[in-house]
Amino acid sequence: MSIYDPIADMLTRVRNAILARHHEVEVPLSKMKAAVAQALQDEGYILGYETAEDGKQGILRIQLKYSGNTPVIEGIKRISKPSRRVYVSHDEIPKVMSGLGVNILSTPRGVMSDRKARKERLGGEVVCSVW
Repeated sequence: MSIYDPIADMLTRVRNAILARHHEVEVPLSKMKAAVAQALQDEGYILGYETAEDGKQGILRIQLKYSGNTPVIEGIKRISKPSRRVYVSHDEIPKVMSGLGVNILSTPRGVMSDRKARKERLGGEVVCSVW
């Protein structure tokens, strides 16, 4: 099966796992997906992640975070798509839900949250929004 947008596939798997109240979700591994998972962990949206070898490309296991019975991630949305890339400078980075959510950006210094990108005065591609 060929996946056209692997990041959107990862976000959809996380969204579906949250709706089904799963505590862990597995996605095919890539460096970009691992970097997005690291940014989500740094911002406190997931408990953690680990990589495992499966003889092919590898597996990324993401441990989802819940506050009681409520998931910490209320929504997750892909912003920049293969059909329409969205790039912003450091002073144009949009706020998610008036600062309650976070954008994940791919910058020249790696994948990071919008708060860190503003602090380091970096722009880049807006990968996704999480709230």
